[in-house]
Amino acid sequence: MIPRIHKMGTRTIGLIRYLYGPGTHEEHTDPHLVAAWDSLVPDPGRNPKATYADLQRLLDQPVEALPKSRRPTEHVWHLSVRAAPEDPILTDEQWGDIARRMVAATGIAPEGDTAACRWAAVRHADDHIHIIATTVREDGRRPRRHNEAKRSQAEARLIEADYGLRRLNTGDGTAAQRPTSAERHKADRHQRERTPREELRESVRRAAAGARSEEEFFDRLTYAGLLVKRRVAPSGDLLGYTVALPGDRNKHGEPVFYSGSKLAPDLSLPRIRERWTQPAEPSSDEGVSPEQPVLPPVTGSAYARRRATTATWQALLLINHGDDGTAAAQIAAVGEVLDALADTSATHTRRELRDAAFAFERASRSHVRAVRGHDHALRQAAHDLVHSGPALGRGEDGATTAMLIDTAFFLVTAAAKWHAKKHHAQQAEAAHQAAEHLRAAYEIAAAQPMSVLHQRGRSLPLQRRQAAVLRQALPEIAEQVLAEPGWPALAATLADTQAAGHNPAHLLAEATQHRELDSATSVSDVLVWRLRRLAHLPADPAASLPQRVVTTQPAPKAANNASRRR
Repeated sequence: MIPRIHKMGTRTIGLIRYLYGPGTHEEHTDPHLVAAWDSLVPDPGRNPKATYADLQRLLDQPVEALPKSRRPTEHVWHLSVRAAPEDPILTDEQWGDIARRMVAATGIAPEGDTAACRWAAVRHADDHIHIIATTVREDGRRPRRHNEAKRSQAEARLIEADYGLRRLNTGDGTAAQRPTSAERHKADRHQRERTPREELRESVRRAAAGARSEEEFFDRLTYAGLLVKRRVAPSGDLLGYTVALPGDRNKHGEPVFYSGSKLAPDLSLPRIRERWTQPAEPSSDEGVSPEQPVLPPVTGSAYARRRATTATWQALLLINHGDDGTAAAQIAAVGEVLDALADTSATHTRRELRDAAFAFERASRSHVRAVRGHDHALRQAAHDLVHSGPALGRGEDGATTAMLIDTAFFLVTAAAKWHAKKHHAQQAEAAHQAAEHLRAAYEIAAAQPMSVLHQRGRSLPLQRRQAAVLRQALPEIAEQVLAEPGWPALAATLADTQAAGHNPAHLLAEATQHRELDSATSVSDVLVWRLRRLAHLPADPAASLPQRVVTTQPAPKAANNASRRR
């Protein structure tokens, strides 16, 4: 349940006419009172003899009783309370009880206070009510409304529990503005899955993902087909921008423009400019040394996905062990990587990846200020993904997508845990939702390459040899991994690392060092992708292995070799 306190008004009759009227887009149906400060208040919606002016005069009586010099100019208080889409339709009596609890919690009409403000609750839709009140009490004093927004949120959480409604997390003021009722009804009429505000927010986020300059950002907005207006100062300096969908028009046939800050707090031009801070320190590719050759030239989206996988692997440590500002910057940049990945995804993974990016948008902002510059590696990864073009979803391209999604899942999970420790409930929940979409996208992307590896690893002698390596390197979880359906694929990958000249036991230890595995559905799947990245193996198991790899890590001798020789 979402309560929203609107801007104070000056004309009681104006708000009454809106609440009882047809609405901006004819969305109001059967407007009527569900509760008021007095049970005998006339209802213009159900009583043909009652008028809007009658209700206005009654509400304004305490205001009019004051001398003109003491009357507040803005005296009309307005609160809307909306149920979640999946909540059951509440009765008028239930909404009336909710209205009484809300005016009591916010200080408009405390329970048992006979001199409280006058108010009325109007229902003109199944899923919400509006409460109008005048902020002069019967005794001429003003109500105590300190922290009314937080108190309305706290009461909403209690109402959800009492009525068995969807339990929402208390907001912290960093969420993007929700679409209005008029916007939702307009989207329904035009058979749009999302409102123009939500579509624009998604498009602007993708345009900003990995962008390095204002020129690139605005070029991407135009390329995405949006209408763009720039707000320029008399000096010629760019102050801001607004965007609109070409097909979204008002009643006068004009495009409906939204400023970046109205789409999301971090999409205003000043906040986007913060992303272009120079890196705090040069980044390097973890796991690559001058003595180890990389794969034969891999270009395009496959190369970009390998680089992005390395960047997400590095970011895990920064979120888990960095300071708050650095972690917040990494989490914000994760959103850019997900936006870029969704924008360039293949058809069969596109829906889940877009839903993951859409959900994680809420997790990318909090009151912890991001220290920009430390996020350079992830932002560079987002830039490379965008400029590498759309993925084909097969071969090395499809396999590197699975590799990146697998690593991104752990990064998003780490972000959820970080937010939970900071008591950022909404952000933690959003990150968990994004992780579930990534898990679904991974299962789609990994199906073909994992099937190939599974077939190659079905040899029992091969499995016995690699099981010994696994037990040596990871004795704590070896039996769990051996029992998983994905074990044959991991056995085949261990054999590939050995054939390429690597020490598989050493790589297994490196793959699990400082990286948690508890949230993995299949530990063997996770280890497959980590080993193939660390060993510079083709992500696509059908590709040929590197011919020669020089390794500086000697293979450790088994502990019982000496006794065997004796």
